[in-house]
Amino acid sequence: MNTHNHPSFGAVLQDYFCQRLAAQRDASPATVASYRDTFRLLLTYVHDLHRKEPAQLSLGDLDAPLVLGFLDHLERQRHNSVRTRNARLAAIRSFLHFAALKSPISLPSIQRTLAIPMKRFDRPVLGFLSREEVTAILDAPDRATWSGRRDHVLLTTLYNTGARVSEILTTVGSDVDLIGRRCIELHGKGRKHRVVPLWPSTCRLLAAWIKEAKIETHSPLFQNSRGVRMSRSGAEDRLARAVGAAAVVCPTLKKRSISPHTLRHTTAMHLLQAGVDITVIALWLGHESPSTTHIYVEADLAMKKKALDKLQAPTTKSSCFRPSDAVLAFLDGL
Repeated sequence: MNTHNHPSFGAVLQDYFCQRLAAQRDASPATVASYRDTFRLLLTYVHDLHRKEPAQLSLGDLDAPLVLGFLDHLERQRHNSVRTRNARLAAIRSFLHFAALKSPISLPSIQRTLAIPMKRFDRPVLGFLSREEVTAILDAPDRATWSGRRDHVLLTTLYNTGARVSEILTTVGSDVDLIGRRCIELHGKGRKHRVVPLWPSTCRLLAAWIKEAKIETHSPLFQNSRGVRMSRSGAEDRLARAVGAAAVVCPTLKKRSISPHTLRHTTAMHLLQAGVDITVIALWLGHESPSTTHIYVEADLAMKKKALDKLQAPTTKSSCFRPSDAVLAFLDGL
């Protein structure tokens, strides 16, 4: 790795976080944390590979072979998904665009690294729950216990709002309006805020919970037994317990992989099936574009069948295609 005539990697990286992300882009804490973790992993990889301390690196060290090796390491050794691999590459790209302005002499090397493409991947079919399955899960927590009552309110609020679990867990008492607008304010990705209406039944549950848990203006709405905000893993564990209990009365839940995000998908699908316009669902979920929400239309087989029923199949004579020569036969067999 050539270090001659290239500026210090550490100095440019510090300027990137302090100037570009913090001062110029006013990036959210979540974005800063994600980019920080990317470079922690990258610097650890470089050290393990070349025994070189971060302070000794130059921009010239961050060449295409190194970054490709790092991306391969994420997938093979750390078993990261392609989505995660692409997210790490996006952070590196963002840094390199800034570094190119700081160090024109490094531009040839930077351009080769920027040419690394995002990796394509198959998008899995969205998993969502039926009304019966959702009802079984919401009824599963033991409401004779404090934690069971909290879990019931938490899961009901997740389904009502279609919120990301991180959005629900960061809500505080002042985010809930149970008297006037009957809504909850969610703080989403990229500092985006949105307000979602609540069912009267959800309002009653939240009102009783806020009173019981003594939730104040700045208190986390959902706390653990120690009185601090629930963690993501804690919420996932409580949902897993509810699913396990619900599977006893609803066998279709057995052997299904259900996460808090499954509830978000389920809310979107049920809104769509109820005839809610896709642009409204996009606003409900906090999507920047309705095109993101279109995946729910693609996933709903029942809607597709209804559309197909409106179109009669054409009446044609069937025939069997026979390739005319060996080349066509080869192509037909691919």
